[in-house]
Amino acid sequence: MSTPVLRRGLRTLGMLLITLSAISPASSVFVIAPGVLTGAGSGAFYAFLAAAVVGIFMAFVYAELGSAFPTAGGEYTIAARTLGKLPGFMVLGIMIVTQVLIVAVIALGVGTYLSVVLPGVSPAVVAAVTCVLAAICAVFDIKLNAWVTGIFLAVELLALAVVAVLGLASPARPFTDLIAHPVAPGGAPATISAVMIATAIAIFAYNGYGSAVYFGEETKDAGRGVARAVLMGLGVTVLAELIPVTAVLMGAPDLGTLFSSPNMLSYFVQARGGSTLDTVLSLAVALAIINAVLAIVLISSRLVFSSGRDRAWPKAMNRALSAVHPKFGTPWVATLATGFIAAALCFVDPQILTVVTSTSIVVVYAALCLGAIFGRRSGATAGAKYRMPGFPIAPVVALLALAFVLYVNATDPVIGRPSLIVTAGIALLALVYYLVVLRRRGGWQLSEVAEEETAPAPVRETS
Repeated sequence: MSTPVLRRGLRTLGMLLITLSAISPASSVFVIAPGVLTGAGSGAFYAFLAAAVVGIFMAFVYAELGSAFPTAGGEYTIAARTLGKLPGFMVLGIMIVTQVLIVAVIALGVGTYLSVVLPGVSPAVVAAVTCVLAAICAVFDIKLNAWVTGIFLAVELLALAVVAVLGLASPARPFTDLIAHPVAPGGAPATISAVMIATAIAIFAYNGYGSAVYFGEETKDAGRGVARAVLMGLGVTVLAELIPVTAVLMGAPDLGTLFSSPNMLSYFVQARGGSTLDTVLSLAVALAIINAVLAIVLISSRLVFSSGRDRAWPKAMNRALSAVHPKFGTPWVATLATGFIAAALCFVDPQILTVVTSTSIVVVYAALCLGAIFGRRSGATAGAKYRMPGFPIAPVVALLALAFVLYVNATDPVIGRPSLIVTAGIALLALVYYLVVLRRRGGWQLSEVAEEETAPAPVRETS
């Protein structure tokens, strides 16, 4: 029978709103940026700048590949079509485990920031409720969800604008100090090695602009729209994160106190705007995290839906996961499954969740860089409506940067090294499943979806 497909209700703007919501610049500034400041001090400015350069090269890779293959499966379908089905399925194995876990990891941050108005609230319970409500909302029409995420996104961008104004309106030190005299948390000059290591963290603060590839199947003129959303997503993200971080470094009354504070952004906001403003911005960050959970549920459910449509699992499971809602044209079973599984994972030790998810994206990035190179050589990406400039500079430079990030992780015995081992274990399990189950069953099917095909009603597969 016909291949199940999703309804095309998005344009580039809608895709961009969801993508930016998944990145959640406010969460990156309030949650991830302090880790960069801890490692590099005011050298964090250079770390975020260097990460932006790496991001540009990686965005070129995503834009070209997403333009060539605008389907709901995202990275794994790209890897399968450029590197082969086996590498593609290994990417699927990594992504389908980590994407659902990431929903839980992000959701656990909601309780932390809501605690300013709800002291004593259980972060796990708040996170689980957030996942369930996000899944229910995500079942509705994709265009509606784009506007919902867009409204929430406006709130978090406003919060970041407030942080920027607090620091830049009355700076405690000139911008030239950040450029010429970056200092480490201890007061000594920031070293190049410290900045480089912090850059590895800053790369993850920008991560998420590639999420646009998951909505190509639901976007009109997807070949061009995906590329635009990826590139614009990175541009907005860099500005929305680099400017507030720079403002904090320029406007903090005392850098030593800032770097030693258990909550750097809270210290800065209270010092510059008072405790009431700190409470308001904490609520804005909580809203940003909720918005990110909704956006990532939308993304993850497309991955799960595509895996069922591509017949990666047992027949009954494939049929359920590839079901499309007759009214909303969305993958409703895959969406609810994603949200409810993520809700259950909210009660798992957060350290375990972090270990499983922290290096998987590096491996996937590397697969895409290789896919861009081999896709050009084989002609697999010849149909792309966007072609990256200066090929093959972007994928090669990105691969070098990713190799450095892997090295940094390998030297970290607490999270990085265990995470690498877990990621390798997931890839190995995917390899075994592919060889033992899928090959014995006659192979793995990759669905072909016409670019302007629509989905007025769900269609079930027959395998």
